[in-house]
Amino acid sequence: MADWQNLDPEAAREAEKYENPIPSRELILQRLDERGAPASREQLVEEFGLTTEDQLEALRRRLRAMERDGQLIYTRRGTYAPVDKLDLIRGRISGHRDGFGFLIPDDGSDDLFLSPAQMRLVFDGDRALARVSGLDRRGRREGALVEVIERAHETLVGRFFEESGIARVVADNPKIQQEVLVPQGKQGAAKHGQFVQVKIEQWPSNFRVAQGEVVEVLGDYMAPGMEIEVALRSYDIPHEWPEGVIKEAAKLKPEVAEKDKEKRIDLRHLPLVTIDGEDARDFDDAVYAEARKGGGWRLFVAIADVSHYVKVGSALDEEAANRGNSVYFPEKVIPMLPEVLSNGLCSLNPLVDRLAMVCEMTLSRAGKMTGYEFYEAVIHSHARLTYNKVSQLLETPDSVEGKQLAQQLPQLVPHLQQLYKLYKVLLAARQVRGAIDFETQETRIVFGADRKISEIRPTQRNDAHKLIEECMLCANVATARFMQDHDIPSLYRVHDGPPAERLDKLRLFLGELGLTLNRGKGEPTPSDYQALLETIRGRPDYHLIQTVMLRSLSQAVYSADNQGHFGLNYDAYTHFTSPIRRYPDLLVHRAIRSVIRSKRETVHVKRAGAAAMAKARIYPYDEAALEKLGEQCSMTERRADEATRDVTNWLKCEYMRERVGETFPGVISAVTGFGLFVELTDIYVEGLVHVTALPGDYYHFDPIHHRLSGERTGRSFRLGDPIEVLIARVDLDERKIDFELAENALSAPVGRKKRGADKSAPAPEVKPAKGPKTRSRGSKPAALAKKAARNPEPEQVAPGVAVAPRRSKAGKVQALPPVSPEILAQAEEMLGNTDVSRSRALKQALLSEARQGGEKPRGGKASAGKGQSRPAKGAPFGAGGQDPAPKDRDGKPGSGKPKKAKPASKPGKPSKHRKGPPKPKAAGGSKTKVKP
Repeated sequence: MADWQNLDPEAAREAEKYENPIPSRELILQRLDERGAPASREQLVEEFGLTTEDQLEALRRRLRAMERDGQLIYTRRGTYAPVDKLDLIRGRISGHRDGFGFLIPDDGSDDLFLSPAQMRLVFDGDRALARVSGLDRRGRREGALVEVIERAHETLVGRFFEESGIARVVADNPKIQQEVLVPQGKQGAAKHGQFVQVKIEQWPSNFRVAQGEVVEVLGDYMAPGMEIEVALRSYDIPHEWPEGVIKEAAKLKPEVAEKDKEKRIDLRHLPLVTIDGEDARDFDDAVYAEARKGGGWRLFVAIADVSHYVKVGSALDEEAANRGNSVYFPEKVIPMLPEVLSNGLCSLNPLVDRLAMVCEMTLSRAGKMTGYEFYEAVIHSHARLTYNKVSQLLETPDSVEGKQLAQQLPQLVPHLQQLYKLYKVLLAARQVRGAIDFETQETRIVFGADRKISEIRPTQRNDAHKLIEECMLCANVATARFMQDHDIPSLYRVHDGPPAERLDKLRLFLGELGLTLNRGKGEPTPSDYQALLETIRGRPDYHLIQTVMLRSLSQAVYSADNQGHFGLNYDAYTHFTSPIRRYPDLLVHRAIRSVIRSKRETVHVKRAGAAAMAKARIYPYDEAALEKLGEQCSMTERRADEATRDVTNWLKCEYMRERVGETFPGVISAVTGFGLFVELTDIYVEGLVHVTALPGDYYHFDPIHHRLSGERTGRSFRLGDPIEVLIARVDLDERKIDFELAENALSAPVGRKKRGADKSAPAPEVKPAKGPKTRSRGSKPAALAKKAARNPEPEQVAPGVAVAPRRSKAGKVQALPPVSPEILAQAEEMLGNTDVSRSRALKQALLSEARQGGEKPRGGKASAGKGQSRPAKGAPFGAGGQDPAPKDRDGKPGSGKPKKAKPASKPGKPSKHRKGPPKPKAAGGSKTKVKP
């Protein structure tokens, strides 16, 4: 045995793997560290005592492979040095549907662009270490992966395809472009085209694709309810109860035990009522208000006492923390807690006793909070009311419906009227405070037979909705004050002000319209936003301006570091009112109980003789633990939003498939360098009019004015403009809908002027050239199907993908040119690495908490009808073995590194490009209104 083998920690592995073993990567790195200086290949050969030609060639290949994988750096002096891991960047992988991706650094620095070759090694969501390998053509950092730290998914959901004896799974998540090979014997009962869940058994490398085993067959492609089954697994949403949770839930009784009602404040005489939606099943909150003799009101907000049943460290608690929140799909809920609690013991159902945590507040005639108390109570809800019924009773008391309800609820009418009076005062106080109040339209999906959408119906927010919202806001603000007054570490709901870059773009946009956000040079306040909204109310371009304002704001998160809530204009704000469906609320309840059950003297709690308990049993969290929980709950909230949006988009695509060829009026909801997103007026579905489907011209994208303008015709398309479109294509796999301009919208002349041509002569129509074919999601990988017949079809419009065909007037389908992948990164940066499809869902979320994931638009110029196709999806299958020799200096078979180009245009000005990248667009989404 050679000397180096005695020192090699992986000698046995090398000997088993290779006929002519050489020093392992671990030993090479160890030797370089011990040397304290770089070493050439010749020096390493001498130090390791390698003599044969096979060993010398194998070492050369290994060193090149280690360089390729980011473990070594090849210096200008021809030596190798180890990469210092302190200089590496740690972060999360964010994939893109066109094969490239980004590493999102943990330290908040700029993202690292990852080429498709790099992305073949990882999946979306993985955590990795990377080094900066250079700059791309737009001056952004480009990265090379060094090490995968953590895999985000052990399983994937996708469609199973088997052709010519080769089986594979194509991930449903478009951000995961790698296909998973399924060897014979590991395919289970899966059939061609079905949705399956596959467990990854071999992770991808530069020379092998991922391999896995089918562990679950979900069902057929278009089976009713399949969209939810796929979303649950694609977004890793826990939906099956662990055995420990089932056992703990089985021990719970259906009704509140009498002993649990003891030593609590008894409010069963108080006519508390719940007011919720028609289809609500879990009732978190009940309200009651009464006038005070000296003026003002006493407001009681009773919240389900979930923390009484869900103990710290129990199986119920651990699963609730894992889920983070309930997930509300159309007509299906994945609850945070088992139904015995969420719909039973904890739910404030009518006419039964329930345990509650009560926030009792005193409010002045002007709606100012002058005092508050928290206490454990037992209540008895006097009625389960709905928003619509309460609205009829309060807003139209003289109507037939209003009179009927007054006769049915005579004992409750005076109390509801007091709530209504208080609401009007709180609304006026909100306006004085300057909270932002955007106007958006929500929708509700109505199903027919076989879970098919029969209607997409707009919903109206009436005064009953707003009444409950104001009551919940009061309770949440009182809770935040309680945490601060008692110096308790807690989770706050934090909403930062608008980022500087978005704010600059908003001000430029407003300046072109003769508007200002705030007169001074400082940062704007929520009052400035609301004052501007009041100024523009009634203008024809009101919705245009409001949309741009919405997109300037950031997203709210949970954090132990209180930074205030910009949208609501509160210095401190937290969530207290929904512990059945939100884990942060449950944590806040425990914090309050830790004070109630202590011996601490305070005017802000009432006690009824319950025994004191050690804080560690009730609330064993420090600030560090809470920060981690805040990150977890923020993640689960985003996860739920994305999953519900995906399901809604799926359903809307199904709905629109039967309407291909029909025309609808709509409004331009977003403008990008690659086209227009349009929301249909009557059915609230969003889709893309790609720039290639616009009248033949060269289009300049102006990110400041949110418009595309034709160079020759002068025709412009602007955010908020009405437009009539034709449903051209629906792609359920990609959750995208393609629109084309309807014939009556094409009033501008079409074509491109020739140099020196007579300007008065009509310009000939420019027909796009036919682009190369691309593989559809269900076709075979190129490396496996060289001899198989191909039947490619054009893909949905997406960056780097061939554009969907246009119909000529003769009715024939013409293939549109594919799109250049060279400017895909521009689209990604412009959109902030997120899909524009978030537009509707984020607008609705901002209605309750003024939060919006913004975009980073870039200037550009696009022409109708030029581009390139993207490479086929899926990595080629390669042979294993000893580290093979790479084909270039970087050790890559072709690094795919973009060539340098001229720097991008100055921000804030429309720039010129031949083509804007197409961006996939989901079918638009709606999001259930929740209380802030």
